[in-house]
Formats: sequence, structure tokens, C-alpha cells
Amino acid sequence: MTEPDLNLLIALDVLLAEGSVAGAARRLGLSASAMSRTLSRLRTATGDPLLVRAGRNMVLTPYAEEIRERTQNTLFEARAVLRPSAVELDPATLERTFILRANDGFVEAFGPALIAAAAAAAPLVRLRFAPKPEKSSKPLREGLVDLEIGVLGDMGPEIRLQALFRDRFVGVARKGHPLALQPDVTLEHYVACGHVVASRSGRVAGPVDQALAELGLERNIAAVVPSFPAALAVAQASDLVALVPASFLINQPVVNGNGVVATLFAFELPVKTQGITVSQMWHPRSEVDPAHRWLRQLVLSVCRRQAPAS
Repeated sequence: MTEPDLNLLIALDVLLAEGSVAGAARRLGLSASAMSRTLSRLRTATGDPLLVRAGRNMVLTPYAEEIRERTQNTLFEARAVLRPSAVELDPATLERTFILRANDGFVEAFGPALIAAAAAAAPLVRLRFAPKPEKSSKPLREGLVDLEIGVLGDMGPEIRLQALFRDRFVGVARKGHPLALQPDVTLEHYVACGHVVASRSGRVAGPVDQALAELGLERNIAAVVPSFPAALAVAQASDLVALVPASFLINQPVVNGNGVVATLFAFELPVKTQGITVSQMWHPRSEVDPAHRWLRQLVLSVCRRQAPAS
């Protein structure tokens, strides 16, 4: 019996992840015609069409959907077998681009310190921060990113995670806002203000509103924006009060108990809300990779050094 061409595994993995010949060709650096020929070989090898036309698009067949994760894991195991068993990593000579998927607030708060720490230890390493429009394990599962950073969602049982720090929500208003003139921000002061909230999905109510409702109170939400940095910008330029994680203020000069000259006034909320655990998440394929372990330790040490007290 003829042995299968195991090189086809790489093409199959990319093809199933992209779901298109053109996308797979771009990732593999092949021409569209070369990728089409590879698809023909894969169809012959598997006995399945793998990709079929649905209107103007191509979609995976049921068999292709079934073997997608198994193909990823098989390729991961093959690469692990061929990797030296005891690699001594020298960060000074490590040349690699790591992709971290995180929201804008994390990048603004921790990005500068992470970039500086990476440059000091591994000058040939590049950190690329990818946007995070939604919570999804797909980029990790398909090998499109090295780390997902944020609050744990429905990532699947195979995804590894490590808590980085505990965060909490704080209120923020512009410098000179009437709240900044109060010795303490009380419930009455807080609900008397107009508010801007951040929500990717457009949801208006959140944990603060639930806590207020239990006290028979309600705040006036005048605007909803898609991100916490946008909420900060609105609060800074208006009389609206924003609600943001405390970590988002790490690189923002705020008026606090020490009277720091700034354009923002931050205060503790007059209601109790649950804390937030920010974690880093990765796929098992990267678990034993020395370079990836180095990256995870770098992120952990920087975040724990920079994070605000919870």
C-alpha cells in the first residue's frame, strides 16, 4: 500500500481553518492554482470533497468539520515529536513574533510595559497585538494567535488559562465635574448624574445597575459606546460619568487623594460590585513550547507588577 504524503497534513490543517482555497493559499504562500491542485490531492487522499460550493462561497463538508480539530491536534503532536526534547531557551537570541489578542484598554494599560520588558530581555522578539471584537476560542484553536487575554468566557475545556490579576470597576468623570468637589461620592450624588456605559453588544444594564436596583435606585444612562477607552473619552469631554476597570487608568493621569494634576477624576463606586479576574489563555499545542512559556511568564510578571490593588 502506498504511504500517504504527510506533508499534506499542513495544507489540510490550513485549508480547514480558512475554509477557502484563496485564504489557504495566502497563508501557505502558494498560488491559487497550486492550492487548487493540493485540494485535489487531499480529496483523493481522504475520499471526501472537503470544500463544496454554497452559493458564491465554499463551505466545509460534514466530514471536514468532523476532522478539523483532529487534524490540528495530529499536526501539533507531529511537531512536538520532532522538537528537541530539552531545548535551552536563550531569550537574547530568540527571533519570533508573538500575537496577543486583547482589548484596547489592556493594550493601553499594559502594552508599553510589556513591549519594554520584551525588548530588554529578547530584542529580536516582536509583540503584535490583535483586535478582540468578541470573545472566541477560534483564534487560539486555529493557531492564529498565541495568547488570548481577558475575562474568561466560553472558551472550551481544552483551553489552558492562568489568572493574571484581579480588577475592579471604578467611576470616572472629568476634572472639575461636580462629583470631584464632593468629599465623598454618595449614592445620591452618583445616581443624580448622567452616565456613559461601554458595551460591545449594546447592552445598557450591568452589575452596577443590578446593585442599584436592589436599593430601589436607578441611574440615567445617556449614552452607550463600544469600548472602555471610548467611555473615558466621552467622560473627559462631557458631564457624563463613565464606569471602567481600574486597570484602564494605569497610564491615565487622574485626580486622586494626592491631588495629582490631570484631566480625569476617579472614585470608588458607592455600591459593591464583584471583582474581575483577567487571565491569559492559550491552546494546549503551545503548553511545552519553551518560547511560549517564556512569553507567558513575561506577561504574568508584567501584569502583576503593573496591576492596581484590587
